Amino acid sequence: MLEKLEQIKNAGLSKIESAVDLNELEVIRKELTGKKSELQEVLKSLGGLEPEMRKSVGQKSNEIKNLFAEKIDAKEEDLVAHASVIDGEIDLTLPGIEVPKGALHPITQMCYDLNDAFRSLGFEVYSEDDISSEKYAFDNLNFPADHPARQSMDTYWIDGTEDKEGTERLCMRPHLTGGSVRHLLEVGAPARFVYPGRVYRNEATDARHERAFFQYEALIVDKDISFSSGRVMIETILEKVFGRKVNVRMREGFFPFTEPGYEIDMECLLCGGKGCKACNQAGWIEVMPGGVIHPNVLRSAGLDPDEWTGFYTNIGLDRLVMMRYGVDDVRYFHSADLRFLEQFK
Repeated sequence: MLEKLEQIKNAGLSKIESAVDLNELEVIRKELTGKKSELQEVLKSLGGLEPEMRKSVGQKSNEIKNLFAEKIDAKEEDLVAHASVIDGEIDLTLPGIEVPKGALHPITQMCYDLNDAFRSLGFEVYSEDDISSEKYAFDNLNFPADHPARQSMDTYWIDGTEDKEGTERLCMRPHLTGGSVRHLLEVGAPARFVYPGRVYRNEATDARHERAFFQYEALIVDKDISFSSGRVMIETILEKVFGRKVNVRMREGFFPFTEPGYEIDMECLLCGGKGCKACNQAGWIEVMPGGVIHPNVLRSAGLDPDEWTGFYTNIGLDRLVMMRYGVDDVRYFHSADLRFLEQFK
């Protein structure tokens, strides 16, 4: 066994010395000291040796392992030093190679702008995982057991959890609202926070819809929150984002987690309210559903609805980006086509 170790040592030192670049040296490092190396196999076999031989072989193996590590580090320093040496003369008058400039994706930039706007109003920014559960996505939000959004036609359920319930039945996050209860359980009330993120729904794509898209939800929970104060907040946010006053309208809308609920439409900035493909010829585009938080949702968050109330607003982040840049099809922003995205640098 000691002779075999000597052979492993000599062969290993020879390989280290013959390495010509860092990539080859890394391969040799794994070959000589990794979990599947000959040296590791010797160490695994120590249990079957006699006590005296076990001690000698173990000591010799550790010496070789340390020697390999030392020689590999020295070889790495040598390769790095030689790689930085340039042969011949350098013409410093030649123009350099321009480094391509990156930029934030326009949806990411809009998210950051909204973060700044809400932080200026005293909100904190919260985030959660993309995988949620039946309890947080539906049960805590007052969704009836037979609500169509629970079915596979709308929600992407995780394989292997279909027959489970509550926190054990997992899904791709179908909306952000479940994060509100999760955070309220952590921080209590009063609270004001926003939670941006991507959501996933099994639906057909068109100029205004994608299967994976971005939302931006805001929630205030306090003892005296009026419906009108929510509208003022929305108008203020839109004005900050677009740099000018934006016409909005509120329509009655139903959501299980609000009472009452509403739909907020903003005047389509692409056509100035005249009608186009992006607004489906209506002149208005829906960007923010929301409403007063339902008492049952407050109870799910451990709060007394007789003492606390709240105000939701859920911003369709992708659609705001469409309005900001005058793009009439949301699919362009998710295409990863650099010819399109580079114009927003």
